[in-house]
Amino acid sequence: MITLAVDAMGGDVGLAVTVPGAVAFLKQQPNARLMMVGDEQQVRSALESANAPLDRIEIVHASQVVEMDEAPQLALKNKKDSSMRVAINQVKEGKAQAAVSAGNTGALMATARFVLKTIPGIERPAIAKFLPSAGNHMTLMLDLGANVDCTAEQLVQFAVIGSELVQAMNPEKGMPRVGLLNVGTEDIKGTDTVKQTFRLLQDSNLNFTGNVEGHTIFSGDVDVVVADGFVGNIVLKTIEGAVKFMGSAIKQEFQSNLFTKAAALVSLPALKGFKNKLDPRKFNGAIFLGLRGVVVKSHGGTDAVGFTYALEEAYHEANADSMVRIEQGVATQLAVLAEKCLEREQAKAADNIE
Repeated sequence: MITLAVDAMGGDVGLAVTVPGAVAFLKQQPNARLMMVGDEQQVRSALESANAPLDRIEIVHASQVVEMDEAPQLALKNKKDSSMRVAINQVKEGKAQAAVSAGNTGALMATARFVLKTIPGIERPAIAKFLPSAGNHMTLMLDLGANVDCTAEQLVQFAVIGSELVQAMNPEKGMPRVGLLNVGTEDIKGTDTVKQTFRLLQDSNLNFTGNVEGHTIFSGDVDVVVADGFVGNIVLKTIEGAVKFMGSAIKQEFQSNLFTKAAALVSLPALKGFKNKLDPRKFNGAIFLGLRGVVVKSHGGTDAVGFTYALEEAYHEANADSMVRIEQGVATQLAVLAEKCLEREQAKAADNIE
């Protein structure tokens, strides 16, 4: 039985989304139970009104709520009994295999990092997300906004944890293909940091395919795309905006005259399929990767359907025992990388002596 700790109060509307999302999730996953964290009286009332299966739900009281616009450091310092922090504490204490919150992203990252700490060898956690690509393929992209300014070593660490997560989730597929997001595929392109990252990834034991451009995210040619949080967040927001624009433009064209309206009726099944395939709610749930525990961030403004998908993401990660596999893989990969870097430095020193 997989147990998830849910920040029931987090998000733009809190219980109005988290409770129906939790109920729908439990109907889909009979091998799961939830710890709903928040004001006990409010949570219980909402669960009873939703006819929730209370035999698979434990209510954990928390007296505080982190507001969506609250400063992360203030939330960390002053909200020690918040629903967000108490949910993460359940993972720390081994009572839950993952925590899910739709709350303040900055506060969630700061709290999760403080409570759970990072995996040995990983300096900073990254926000990672599986994105749809060609052939029903899913591509993991990170970082999506946690670290706007990264060193080459940190980008390599992101590549390692991303590769290990994909392998943990899909062990039958072999070594994941890793690409470094750049303005071109040539190794001479990009910033100094990106060029240095390229060289380090070449020395690693990862299945590094080289630099990739933005369109590769959706081509299915790689399994992991690595970028710093500044670039990654811009890419993510651009994707979200493009999908909304496409939907609006298609709707406008089909409503422009009687002929296109008639064509819309004929095309309705295909249009519904297209809309369903690109429904952003189905891809809700970003992973705080690099922590010693599973934490999934749901979009704060999502609805119950979207929150259900965030719970599904956390469930599958926990079910795959991904954190144990990632920690083991990170230790191995970073040891190999350190050894190769040492060999390179020794070779340079020998050349200088000669």
